Amino acid sequence: MAFALSTMQLDSSAFAAGGSIPTQHTGEGKDTSPALSWQGAPEGTKGFALICHDPDAPLVQNGTYGFVHWVLYNLPASTTSLEENSGQGTSGINDMGKPGYGGPMPPEGHGVHHYYFWVLALDKATDLPQGLSLPELLKQIEPNIIGMNRLVGTYQRG
Repeated sequence: MAFALSTMQLDSSAFAAGGSIPTQHTGEGKDTSPALSWQGAPEGTKGFALICHDPDAPLVQNGTYGFVHWVLYNLPASTTSLEENSGQGTSGINDMGKPGYGGPMPPEGHGVHHYYFWVLALDKATDLPQGLSLPELLKQIEPNIIGMNRLVGTYQRG
């Protein structure tokens, strides 16, 4: 998948770009998804999907690298934000094998990890079934991605 950035902007009231993700949004805390908001979706946007991925995780599986913490989709074009611990959209399966958000929790002593929260704008509304993995989701939506951007937060355990 070609992750070419667009002019969309993704922000969080929980942490600044490049800043530390608060413990409450991690596996060491309440493990709640952070509040997110976005703007500047391309004209023709009919829906959104969100992903949180840790490329610093020392894992290679199914031909990809890193660790997927969140897969969320079927968000309508009218959605421009998610509240903390939001129940909006349809949950996919993260690399913990669970639906929904699974917060950062890198191995102790592994240093700082970077968590990429991606918002993907789609030119087609989706009604995909619950429980898709990231590769399954991307297979379904990749032809319809018309814009994207990311917010990167950090977390270090131990």
